[in-house]
Amino acid sequence: MFSPFTSGSVHGRIRYRMERTGEGVCAPKGFSATGVACGLKAHGRRDLALIVSKRESSAAALFTTNLVCGAPISVSRQHITGGVARAIVVNAGCANACTGARGVADAERMCSLVASGLNCPPQQVLVASTGVIGRPLPMDRIERGIEAALAEVSKDGGAAAADAIITTDTFPKTVKRVLSVGGHTVTIGGMAKGAGMIAPRLATMLAFITTDALLAPEDARALLRNAAETSFNRLTIDGDTSTSDMLALLANGESGAPALKPGTDDYARFAEQLTDACRELAKMIARDGEGATKFITVHVSGAPSNEDAHLAARTVAESPLVKTAFFGGDPNWGRIAAALGRSGVFFDPGRLTIRVDDLLLFENGMPAAFPLAAAEEKFREKVIAIHADLGNGKGEAEVYTCDLSYEYVRINAEYTT
Repeated sequence: MFSPFTSGSVHGRIRYRMERTGEGVCAPKGFSATGVACGLKAHGRRDLALIVSKRESSAAALFTTNLVCGAPISVSRQHITGGVARAIVVNAGCANACTGARGVADAERMCSLVASGLNCPPQQVLVASTGVIGRPLPMDRIERGIEAALAEVSKDGGAAAADAIITTDTFPKTVKRVLSVGGHTVTIGGMAKGAGMIAPRLATMLAFITTDALLAPEDARALLRNAAETSFNRLTIDGDTSTSDMLALLANGESGAPALKPGTDDYARFAEQLTDACRELAKMIARDGEGATKFITVHVSGAPSNEDAHLAARTVAESPLVKTAFFGGDPNWGRIAAALGRSGVFFDPGRLTIRVDDLLLFENGMPAAFPLAAAEEKFREKVIAIHADLGNGKGEAEVYTCDLSYEYVRINAEYTT
């Protein structure tokens, strides 16, 4: 079930207070974490997080497909090839992207410092950074932060870690799932950050999933990729793919449950819970999009294939005209039809049907008869579902997004100043 939210405006932006979902990345056995302040964010806010597994974990990760990627992405791509990790270190406030050889050396230094504290090889540490592009890391601060994090890491540090990785987010994002495997309790925990520059190819934003399930590295990779496909890869805020996107999974086997094997019922149930956890985090990000006042789900059915449905839904979700119409509560449903028509997916407009929530707006090539006041009310809701049936197949997909507000422009016009 998706965690409940309470809404309220902050400078015109909808803000959601998440009910406690557990300990996030510390929920599974054998994981500890912390978040500390090392001076990258203003006002003494936490800006460096550390996640540690008690023992070697099977590790998998997906990364941004942006060719201009951060140095931590390059380093973590190399480290993940071994399929084993002990820790993840993350800083917010500086993306360490477009920083050349120095940036790579700094990312490697972060891994080495953590590895030294844990007495493990640097290749067993993943590193991630988020923040402004083109600025080198202040390594003197980072080094002090890592030293403090190694001293403070604990089983109770999940909330602090989730807080440390956020940037323009209005709330930390954590999740927890529990299932039984072979008479043992298996737990999945996770945290994520993201509010802008969100448009995934393989992954999106920063997200870290931990579990005490026992998995082979190749199975962890398959499970993570499949989970991302219908969760983080169905999320878009503004159509911009970040230089720093990273999604990682660590599985340490501390639950004592038998190894999860493909083709078994336990594996299938774990896959379902992992995907559900990822989907909840993705929805949190959409709800917390920069300047967002509304959470919007775009559901397309009747497409020639699921891939076509995804393309059509994403085109609607990323349309500035659609997003601004919902921000203003303007029932201009023609913008939805136009976005579908330019998506590159073939369909007959004479068979197209469009609804917003349960209100029929367009059917079989003609406007439906609906009260304008009812449409205005639907477009003003804080949680909105767009349903489009293309009438040309069995493909369907959902994409999660938000509206486009004045506040989004302000946040991004002033991001570095």
